[in-house]
Amino acid sequence: MADTCTESEAASLRDALNRHNHLYHVLDRPEISDARYDALFRQLREIEDAHPDLVTPDSPTQRVGAEPAEGFVQVRHPAPMLSLGNAFNEGELVAWHRRVAGLLETDRFDMVCELKYDGLAVALTYESGVLIRGATRGNGAVGEDVTRNLRTIKSVPLRVMGRAPEQFEARGEVLFPKSAFHRFNEQRAAAGLPAYANPRNTAAGSVRQLDPRETAKRPLDIFIYSLGHTGGPAPETHWDTLSDLESMGFKVNPNNRLVHSIEEAMYYYRHWVEGAEGLDYGCDGVVIKVDRLDYQQHLGVVGREPRWAIAYKFPATQEITQVRGISVNVGRTGTMNPFASLEPVNVGGAVVKQATLHNEDYIRSKDIRTGDWVVVERAGEVIPQVVKVLACRRTGGEQPFVMPSDCPSCGRPVVKPEDEAMSYCRNPGCPAQLVRLMEHFISRGAMDVDGLGVMQVAALLEKGLIQDVADLYGLASKRAEMLEIERMGEKSVSNLLEAIEASKDRPLSRVLVGLGITHVGSEVAEALSRQFRSVDALIDAAEADLLAVPSVGPKIASSVADYLANEANRRVIEKLREAGVRLMDEAAAEPTGQPLTGLRFVVTGRLERFSRSEVEDRLKELGASVSGSVSRKTDYLIAGEGAGSKLSEALKLGVKTLDEAGFIKLAQTAAPH
Repeated sequence: MADTCTESEAASLRDALNRHNHLYHVLDRPEISDARYDALFRQLREIEDAHPDLVTPDSPTQRVGAEPAEGFVQVRHPAPMLSLGNAFNEGELVAWHRRVAGLLETDRFDMVCELKYDGLAVALTYESGVLIRGATRGNGAVGEDVTRNLRTIKSVPLRVMGRAPEQFEARGEVLFPKSAFHRFNEQRAAAGLPAYANPRNTAAGSVRQLDPRETAKRPLDIFIYSLGHTGGPAPETHWDTLSDLESMGFKVNPNNRLVHSIEEAMYYYRHWVEGAEGLDYGCDGVVIKVDRLDYQQHLGVVGREPRWAIAYKFPATQEITQVRGISVNVGRTGTMNPFASLEPVNVGGAVVKQATLHNEDYIRSKDIRTGDWVVVERAGEVIPQVVKVLACRRTGGEQPFVMPSDCPSCGRPVVKPEDEAMSYCRNPGCPAQLVRLMEHFISRGAMDVDGLGVMQVAALLEKGLIQDVADLYGLASKRAEMLEIERMGEKSVSNLLEAIEASKDRPLSRVLVGLGITHVGSEVAEALSRQFRSVDALIDAAEADLLAVPSVGPKIASSVADYLANEANRRVIEKLREAGVRLMDEAAAEPTGQPLTGLRFVVTGRLERFSRSEVEDRLKELGASVSGSVSRKTDYLIAGEGAGSKLSEALKLGVKTLDEAGFIKLAQTAAPH
């Protein structure tokens, strides 16, 4: 047991090293030499080696040295880590601003502009000022516990400075600086090792190393860009939040700006379009966020994207390469999707070997031929595409593309509707369609079956163990046959069957996404799930009922109705029901004949006790439908502070209006006792 003097010396060394670490890695203002820092570090290490009871979680010595992990534990985020919607030109940015202004009923609101990093999003959780957990973004709801790896990053505080909430989460992006990445690859080349392709992928791979000692060898950095979950009071604005995070010792980007208009945001964007190349980290656009946090709450989320923020992407990176050939993939809905096989070319740090050609009309409009030299474009996560043919480089040997008359997968005739750009294979038993549908069904946005990939799906289909998505739930009785498949051992099969069983309890909206109904993504699926509550109610719905759902237009309504009228699709749904897949929202078990059934509401303005989405959800629970615009069909308008044009329209049309107190009274009266 250490004496008081030694304990005090260790504490003093920890404080000094953490301070100098912050000065060097966050503020870029070192006060002592590297040699002096190393001497202090060795001094602390010697004390801790002699007195292990003095080792604390925030000690600088704990950044490196843990043994490799066997795997990563999953972590559920206390609040979802959302994705951002994208804007690719000024018109789309202005349209976003106009939508936000309409929902806030004012165009006078501040925004914060930040650079959009090309790294790996993580969440850092602190208790009593000490880092206790670090997790990857994962699918937004669940990530991986990579605490030991994140501890190795020198700009991640192991203990925060100054005052902080008792428990909170800081969110940021792990980066591999470009200069450090270049030196890292030079060292690998000198050691006879292959070079890594780009900083972004290397940063992500470094954070997910099972051995934190390997992560420690890579000079990673981090920028913190938001406060996630917090157990205490939060600032009123995002700008103040960033300031608070910086005062706690987090590395916050000095290029962030508070702007007061969309014109200022555009100026910020144009500045960094030109200046991003001079940064020492990857950056592919800017993020623009509504500053006031109560406005953010009021605006809410649609699907997995916040309405209060948008990523304005930089212009795409382009390179020139040659088309080796043009082939066709068959999509999950039977679409014939042409793509170009390219001479491999490095575009924006990624090697591109293929590019989408969209459809036959796209190929004809650009006259793309096998053998052509073309301009290939890649923007962020968008699939590479051919944007221009260099006709001046043609030799005469180039071959025009002809859409196959028969499906390359099943051999059935290909059809092209007169009013559509796409060609289709209409054979529901087409193997390629089933592979794509299975891939979609098991994806994270749908049933999220962990451990099942495209290769395994193809093998299961080839062995005849599955013939549709519902057959996944019968695989438990075919365990012996599964074990005969290459790379499917006892442990992997057991894990897969457990994952399939767990997927039975996914919410109805995820099932609707997984079925692969044309035009039904996560937002539409959630809207349908909220409105109809069960697959049976959805099957019984007429197209007019579908059209009454927010986010559903004629094309979507027709697609849903056609899908559910198909007998083969009905059989798959029945098999899912028999297997125990949840086809009903829990809320559907509530008594029928709800008190507000048949009434249509519109909610506008800012409420004190509830967000707009909370009010809308409560109304739907009571059977009401909710619309985004006032019309003669509107029964009630619930108006909060700042209600503008919608209130005027309601008064003009004679629609009944309620304030927040009126809504509370209505909800209490309507609620079952």
